[in-house]
Amino acid sequence: MPRIQPVKALGAAAVIALLATACTGTSSGPKANDDAAKDTTITFWYGWSAPSEVAAIDANIKAFEAAHPNIHVKAVGNINDDKIKQALRAGGPNAPDVVSSFSSANVGAFCKSNVLADLEPFLDKSGVDLDKTFPKAVQGYTQYQGKRCTLPLLADTYGLHYNKDAFKAAGITSPPKTFSEFEADAKKLTKPTADGYSQLGFMPNYHGYTSTLLLYGYQWGLKYFDEQGKANASRDPKVTQLFTTQKRLVDELGGYAKLEKYRTTFGDQYGAKNPLHTGQVAMTIDGEWRAGMAKEAGIKFELGVAPLPVPDDQAASYGRGGLSGTIIGIASTSEKQNAAWELVKFMTTDTDAVVSFANAIHNVPSTLEALKSPKLTKDPLMAVFTEIAQNKDSISPPSTPNGDAYMLTLQDVGYRYESGRLTDLPAALKKADEQIDKDIAQVK
Repeated sequence: MPRIQPVKALGAAAVIALLATACTGTSSGPKANDDAAKDTTITFWYGWSAPSEVAAIDANIKAFEAAHPNIHVKAVGNINDDKIKQALRAGGPNAPDVVSSFSSANVGAFCKSNVLADLEPFLDKSGVDLDKTFPKAVQGYTQYQGKRCTLPLLADTYGLHYNKDAFKAAGITSPPKTFSEFEADAKKLTKPTADGYSQLGFMPNYHGYTSTLLLYGYQWGLKYFDEQGKANASRDPKVTQLFTTQKRLVDELGGYAKLEKYRTTFGDQYGAKNPLHTGQVAMTIDGEWRAGMAKEAGIKFELGVAPLPVPDDQAASYGRGGLSGTIIGIASTSEKQNAAWELVKFMTTDTDAVVSFANAIHNVPSTLEALKSPKLTKDPLMAVFTEIAQNKDSISPPSTPNGDAYMLTLQDVGYRYESGRLTDLPAALKKADEQIDKDIAQVK
C-alpha cells in the first residue's frame, strides 16, 4: 500500500517551527564515537503499519541481526513525520537512532536543520560509491544542496495504467507516447452523456487523484528553480506549455465543471471502487502498486501499463518518469551513530535486503543491483516501473528547506487556471515565483 502522495508538503509554518528549534539537541557534524562492534541496542522508527509491511520490516531486521549479532534493533512502526520531527528536535534517551519517512519532500528541511546526521563520512568509510549504487534520480531526492542526510529505502514512480479492452473497442492499438497522442486517445475513449459520462478517457483535473502538476511536470522536465536557486516557473517556457496543454484537455473533455461533477462520483483512490477499477475512466496516472490493487478489486478487463507520455518536442525522452520514495537517516542526537549506520547501510545497499523488501511491499527497488536482481519478482507490469527508475532522463523533484511548498503554490495557480478563474497565466506565474522565493527566504 503506497504512503507517498504526489503533493504532500511540509507546510511553511511547520518548517519554520522545525528550524527555529532545530538547534536543540542537534549538531552540524556526526557524533560517531561509539564502537559498532560492541553489544548495543538501537531504536528504529518507521511509518509502515499494514501487517504485510511490518512483517517485511521484521524480516529484514532479523536478517540484519543475524549478520550483526551484537547490534539489537528495537523497531517501532506507524510513526508519522510530526512525531519524528518532535523526537529529532528533543533528542534524549527516548529518541530514535534511525528514522525513515515517506515524505522525501522533507529532505531539505531535515538536512538544513541538521536534525539528521551527514552521511558522507559513513559512506566514505564504508566505500559506498553512490553512482555505482543508486540511480541518479534516487540520489537527487535524498540530498539538499550537496548535503546528504538521507538514503533511499525503496522508491515510487508513476506510469500510465489503461483499460486494454476499452482501447481495443476504440480501435487504439498501443499506449500513447506523446501528449498529442494521449490527447487524441483521451477524446476517443470518452463517451459523454447528457449529465456526465458513461466512460471518461482520462480525468485531467488536478484534483483527479494523481493527475497533479508534480506528475505532469516530471514528463515535461520542468525547471522549478534556476542555477541561483530562484523560482523559475515564469521563465521556463515548458511550464506555460504544460499549463496550457492540460487546460486544453480539460476543455476538450467537457469542461472543468462537468469533469468536477463526474469526479465526485469516484470511489476511494486506494479502494476497490477506484474509477479505473469500475470502468469510469479508461486511463489514469498511478504508481506501481495499482496493478496489485486492481487484481484484488477483481477487475473485469485486461490492465495495461506503460510509461507516461511526454511532450511532442521531447519525444526522444519517452520512457522517463519521476521518482520519490521513502528516505532513511540517522538522528544527529544519537550516541550510537556507527551502529545506526550499519543498519542504514544494510537496509539501503544490501541487494537481498532491498529486493526482498521491494517484493514484499510492491515498491520499486532503490539500488542499481536490486533493479537487475534475478530474485526480483518477475511481473511484466512491474517491469515498466523498474525501467522508468533506470531511465537516464528520469528525474526527482528539487529539495527546498520548506518541503514542497513551492509545488503547492504552483498547484494553486493550476487550480485557478483550469477552472477559468485565472486568465492571465504569465502574471500568475510571475507572482507565484515571487511568493516561492519569499517563502524560502523565511526559513533560510
